[in-house]
Amino acid sequence: MYDLNRVGEHTYYIDCSTNLGIYVYNGNKVCMIDGGSDDIAAEKALTHIRENGWELEKVLATHCHADHTNGCAYLTEQTGCKIYAPGADSAIMTYSYLNPTYLFGGFPAKDLENKFTLAPPCDCLPLTEDILPPGISYIHVDGHSFEQLAFRTSDEVWFMADSLISAKTLPKYKISFLYDIEKHLETLERIQQLDGKLFIPSHCEPMEDIRELAQINIRNTYEVAEDIRCWCKDGLTIDELIEKVFAEYKIRLYIMQYALVGYTTRSYLSWLYARGEIKPEFEGTKLVWKTVS
Repeated sequence: MYDLNRVGEHTYYIDCSTNLGIYVYNGNKVCMIDGGSDDIAAEKALTHIRENGWELEKVLATHCHADHTNGCAYLTEQTGCKIYAPGADSAIMTYSYLNPTYLFGGFPAKDLENKFTLAPPCDCLPLTEDILPPGISYIHVDGHSFEQLAFRTSDEVWFMADSLISAKTLPKYKISFLYDIEKHLETLERIQQLDGKLFIPSHCEPMEDIRELAQINIRNTYEVAEDIRCWCKDGLTIDELIEKVFAEYKIRLYIMQYALVGYTTRSYLSWLYARGEIKPEFEGTKLVWKTVS
């Protein structure tokens, strides 16, 4: 863990709980892809960079979630490097209290003020193509967050962020965190068309062919949607549906997990409602979600 693995002439990755990318350009300049799940991961990465005589210039965050950005403030303090993230996610990294706020749907319970949901704020700038180091490009792989990017290096190595979940994790949790189901499915279809020598998702081992894992994620997404359709046959309130998700998928219940699963369940409802497969109905003062026959 925290080893520096060379996977191309200019491309490296550090294996840790959230895999980090290292790209060397212009002699000794470095840009990191994601800032680390905590200060320890960021410090380990910075040690590798300095031991090789490199200089950290930029951090390109794939998206705003804390397990990808906790180390960004530390890296800026230590090196003065610039931090970049896509669109709305850059604002959330700057005003990081927004992350637990939108998860909870109001002022967040104190249980959400932890390293998994509340990263130290950092001065983050919107990521645009003109600030990319030579040899790096990106595509949008939205769905998991408001915006999310996958980065490709000149060595044909892709850093895939959280665009897909490992085949080991899906059976354990079944419902993975998602913001926009439609965009997530579009991303998974797009991923299968990518050319590259190596694909590095954030939370599983690098792989040379990513198509099978993309298909597994697509099937899982539709399976969850179909389960929700079945459970809502006679109409359920949102809390009743979330309770069903926890029970059927055997997920341990605590406030942070309730926020994450509840958020994703609402995202599925919005998608199914837009597709005309589920509709909201009022029964007195109670809102229920009911499957359309």
